[in-house]
Order: sequence, then C-alpha cells, then structure tokens
Amino acid sequence: MMVRRRSLGFVGVAALVPLVASGAFAASAQAASASLVVNTLGRHGAKVSTTVNVVAVASGQRYSVTSGKRLSLPAGRYIAMTDIYESATDGLGTDTIGAQVVQVSGSKSVTLDARKGKAVKVSLDTPADVTGPPKISAQVCAATVSNMPSAFSTGGWNDEGALYAIPNSSGLLQFGYLAQWSGNDSYVAVKNTTGIPAAPGGSFKRSNLATVRFSVRSGTEMARQHDTALQAQPKTDDCTTDLMATVRDDDAPYSATVHVTPGTWQPRDDIMASNGDDVGGGFPKLRTLKAGQSFTQSFGRAVWSPMHYLPLLGRKAVVFIPEALIGDPDVGADGSDPTKETVVLSKGSTTVKKQTLTNWGSSDAEFSAGIRSAGWYRLTVDAQRYRPGITFPAGMLSSRATLDWHFKVADPNKAIVAPVFLTRFLPTGLNSSNQAAANSTTTVDVSAGRGSQGPDVKFTEVTAKSVRVWSSADGGRTWQAAAVKHVGSAWQASVHNPASGAVALRSEVTDSAGDRSVETVYRAYAVS
Repeated sequence: MMVRRRSLGFVGVAALVPLVASGAFAASAQAASASLVVNTLGRHGAKVSTTVNVVAVASGQRYSVTSGKRLSLPAGRYIAMTDIYESATDGLGTDTIGAQVVQVSGSKSVTLDARKGKAVKVSLDTPADVTGPPKISAQVCAATVSNMPSAFSTGGWNDEGALYAIPNSSGLLQFGYLAQWSGNDSYVAVKNTTGIPAAPGGSFKRSNLATVRFSVRSGTEMARQHDTALQAQPKTDDCTTDLMATVRDDDAPYSATVHVTPGTWQPRDDIMASNGDDVGGGFPKLRTLKAGQSFTQSFGRAVWSPMHYLPLLGRKAVVFIPEALIGDPDVGADGSDPTKETVVLSKGSTTVKKQTLTNWGSSDAEFSAGIRSAGWYRLTVDAQRYRPGITFPAGMLSSRATLDWHFKVADPNKAIVAPVFLTRFLPTGLNSSNQAAANSTTTVDVSAGRGSQGPDVKFTEVTAKSVRVWSSADGGRTWQAAAVKHVGSAWQASVHNPASGAVALRSEVTDSAGDRSVETVYRAYAVS
C-alpha cells in the first residue's frame, strides 16, 4: 500500500537535509538588506500554505520559509521553489511543482500559481497487464548552484493526472522526473531537462529499455521483509539523481523484474524487522545499462562471511577492525550485519590480548595489541550476529563465522597488511531458500581474496599456494574433507550433503611462506 508523502525539499542522497540557522546562515541573516515574500495559490486560485525553499544563486545559501511570510535576505538573485500540495477526500490530491528566479532588492513579492501548472504526461507502449496510471516522482532543482543539483531541490510524487509543473525556461533550473508503471513487471523511465518544459513529460518504448531482475533469497538475513528499489544515478549528477522506484516490498524469497531507461542505476535493499527497524540491506555496485541489456541483482544468497578487514601490522602492534564479519557478498562490506566478537592474539602458548567487542551502535570498535618482537603470531576472531531488540528468524543461516590467522611478523615496526586471506564461499544449485536437496552433492565455488586496507599501510600481493575445504553436518563437532579442484583463479569444492539440517563450511588457505588462514561459516546453507 502506498502512503501519501508530503513534498521533498532540498533532497540529497535520497534523504531530507535539515535546514539550520547557524554559521554562515546567521551571519547572512544579520547582513540582510532586503526581503522576499512568496505567495502560493492552488489550482482553484485560493491561497495554499506551503513550505518554500529559497536558494541564493551566487553562494548556494539555503533558506526555508512558509508561503506568505516575509523572509529577510541580503540583496541578490534567488531561486524560490515549492510543491503546492492540495489534499482531496477521494484520492492523493494534487501536486504542482514550481520555481521562480527572483532578483531581490528592497521588499520583493512573487507568486507561484498552481493554475499555471501543466500536467506531467508520460506514455509507454505498455503491455495489457499494466492497467493503472504511472506513479511519478518529480522535482525542480537549482541547476547551477552545485555539482549535485538534486541537493538543492523541491519535489513530490503523485499519479499521472494529479501531478503538475509550472513551466519556466530559465537555465538556472532543472526539472527531473521518474515515472513507474506496474503490472506483472515494472517499467521505469527517468528524464532530466534544463528548465521546466512547457509540456513536461515524455514518450518511451519498451524496446528501448534495459532490464534488471531482482532475485531475493531467504534464510540468511536477520529478518524476512525486503524492500528493494532502484535509484537513478546519472554519471553527471542532475535533477534525477537518487529518484527512486520501489521494486517490491515483501517477505523473501521473491523475484521481480524491472525494465528501465538506459543509464546508471543503483540497486538497493532495506531489510525490515517485525518491530519496524531497518536491520540490514545495502547498496550493491552501480550498474550502467544500454538499451536491451539485462542483469540480475541478487540479495541474500548463501554464504554470508567476512567481507573486507585484515589485520594491520606496525608500530609494534597488531590492529584489527571487527567490521563486516558477516555480510552479503552481493552487497559488499557496507551491507554487513552487526556482530559481537571475541578477538584473541597469541604468540606460541602465550595470550597477548583477548577482547570482546561489538560494532552494534558504533563504528569505532577496534582491537589493538602491542607486540615487542618478531615471530609467528596467531589472531583468532569468533563473531556472531548481534542485534538487541529483535528476534532472529528461526533457523537463520550464517549465524556465526570464525577466523584463525597464523602469520609471521618480520619487523614489529614495519607497517604492512598481514599476509592472510578471506574466503568467499558460493554454493551453486541451492533453491530460493538457500537449501540443497537431501543427500545431494553441492558444488561450492571458493575464492581466496585480499584487499587494500587504506593508503597509509603497505599492501603487498600474496599468492595462495593451496586451498583446502571441509564440511560439517553436525554444527562443527566433526568435519569431512571435500574434494577440491583449481579452476581458473578460484577453486571448486564438492560437498556431500546430509539428509537434513544445515552444512558448515571451513577453508584453509596457505601461502609459500607458511602463513595460514582458516575461515569457518556455521550454518552456511540448509538441506531440505
């Protein structure tokens, strides 16, 4: 069900930007030598109270004022923009988006009149299953104030036939919109123009669209409800940047197909717990598509595992950041879940430091242990998903992951990334609930990776000499070796599945110097 939202004002990165009177704002207000009143009239000529956003063309200074109220300003040129929203008892009401470029000196008054608005009309050679009008999100932007016009904008959304824009040919303005038709598939079109056209809208053909398929699996997440979407991300930011089309908001597993105008798009996923909290999801890499091209965006595939952070050596310390320890490989480190972990550094039989940490509610968790001498060290990490206040789904997969790194420190003062690896497991042939068939054999693609940890720490290439894989059907009490073969730059393991339950996976990666990386994911995938 769609809920009526009020207009969007000063939108940037798909979030409302608060307007505060501090710093430069306060100083400019004190220096005000002129004033502006913006009156707003509805589609029947009556006054309508709206929030008017005002942007100084020269500086980008932003102001917000209620229509009909006088705003003190320094003399200069401004853009005044608003969404004139009028409610209705029998529908979503109407939105009329408008803007004026105003030279302010002395006491200035202008009027934005919704009666001058032109309907935003879009057309698509739609299939028979699309029966309703498209939903349209539209906004007007201050085009020349910054390199991201959508950060200085006002807009709203409505059904076609209830959304209007007041034409204005000024080159200081941009007008952008996203239209979405819904049927068995969704169809999404975006368009940006300089100025607000006299006939806003456009015509689109399905044959000129690209295709995005969403595959949302279940079992791996902290909650089942997935709100998937696509956001426009043009290579050069304009008034369509971050305009968003909802793909589907439903319990996993599900699939959905969206046909979009060619360009660059940002897939996204928000995972919602039963108490309404947004508990996960994220933003996979951007996708740039031409007409006729297609790709599939997956969310929630098994196996979730450590994503990025490796130990850092130097300044007589071993440092580890306990972030991204259980995450969706299709999303990346930014889409990882919060965890609680125990980290232990030892040398031989001596424990150097043991610490329990969590990144829940903080991004500053860090393990740091001082070392005095060269030699072989062992760093272990035991992480479990941790999110107070919610109940995890029964049988959640990838609930725990462990790392066991054994590496040599040649010089305690030399800043380098430890010569160890992270493993990615990707089982093939699982169903949409990340289940393998009972008593079957699952091929698991295995890759051993390393990533630079930042510009301040030396990163050296390390080659994996051998990769071994084990599986467990009893929660890690016993382990069975899997047959492994080297395929290209990765490996494939053949895992024999039990009659029911879940499979844990363990890998061991070694290099030619004897450094060893052992990674284990418990409940990696299910068997049914």
